[in-house]
Amino acid sequence: MNILITGATGFIGTRLTLKLAEKGHCVHALYRSEEKAKAIKHPNVILFKGDITDYRSVEKAVKSCEVIFHMAAYAKAWAKDAATFNRINVQGTVNVLDAAQKEGVRKIVYTSTAGVIGPSNCERVTEDTQRDIEYFSEYEITKALAEEKVLEYIHKGLEIVIVNPTRVYGPGLLSVSNGVTKMIKLYSEGKFRWIPGDGESVGNYVYVDDVVEGHILALEEGKSGERYILGGANFSYNDFFELLAKVSERKLRMMKLSLSLMLGVAHLFLLRTKLFGTPPLITSDWAKRFLYNWEVSSAKAQEELNYQITPLDEGFRKTLDWLKSNEGNS
Repeated sequence: MNILITGATGFIGTRLTLKLAEKGHCVHALYRSEEKAKAIKHPNVILFKGDITDYRSVEKAVKSCEVIFHMAAYAKAWAKDAATFNRINVQGTVNVLDAAQKEGVRKIVYTSTAGVIGPSNCERVTEDTQRDIEYFSEYEITKALAEEKVLEYIHKGLEIVIVNPTRVYGPGLLSVSNGVTKMIKLYSEGKFRWIPGDGESVGNYVYVDDVVEGHILALEEGKSGERYILGGANFSYNDFFELLAKVSERKLRMMKLSLSLMLGVAHLFLLRTKLFGTPPLITSDWAKRFLYNWEVSSAKAQEELNYQITPLDEGFRKTLDWLKSNEGNS
């Protein structure tokens, strides 16, 4: 089967591209970076240099493809030009959907984020949870708008399944999308010692290969117009680092940061950005986000797609083993 993958050189995209290629599919990989494209070299991968904001490059890459995994996005906390989020996440998605419609693509899996659904309150978030709080960032806003565009094109006749991954970690490029693995790496080196708030806020952490398999299952079993949360284990920050200490056999004394202190740090990063143009490591909106509960349920994906979840301790071991074997290269 001929498959187009946008964002093919990203954290999740790289592993999905190689897995599909190894299964014998012909993968059309849309990429921008020559350096990153080296990681997806395979006899069954055809490289198309381009960008989803350029309709012609998408149109060229989608030729003869039956299905699309649309994963490309601008997932950073900040952009020099805020319009970047809309241009890539919304208009870029429209370009992919227009090209798919023109080519007669059979099915699309669109990668959104569980962040658009919102934080949890008294119970775990599901695909049907109604968000009752404003979005925290331009990233969340534009991914939600992109989901609306997806629904519009479903009404136009395209078959599209939406997947909503949570906080993804595991072997792979240490990019913005793989921030949890960066944190695991720094902790294992004794360089990460802080916890947001009192440490009781809950997040959901999913192993990257579960997300890759979840995408494939969404293609094979997912229903058009449906969302599927691709999550993992719900853990508070305190429990997360307690388990990481046990698995890594390295117990660090952690410092708990209040919201006011986190906002102060974010403000300093913003000042540095204004002075030197370097992207901030954290913004005030993202700092606030860390203090909410993001407890989710992946029951729908488990029941309808047969989605499987790797336990967090097992995921930690695999990630730490990979970091050790790639020391100096990660």
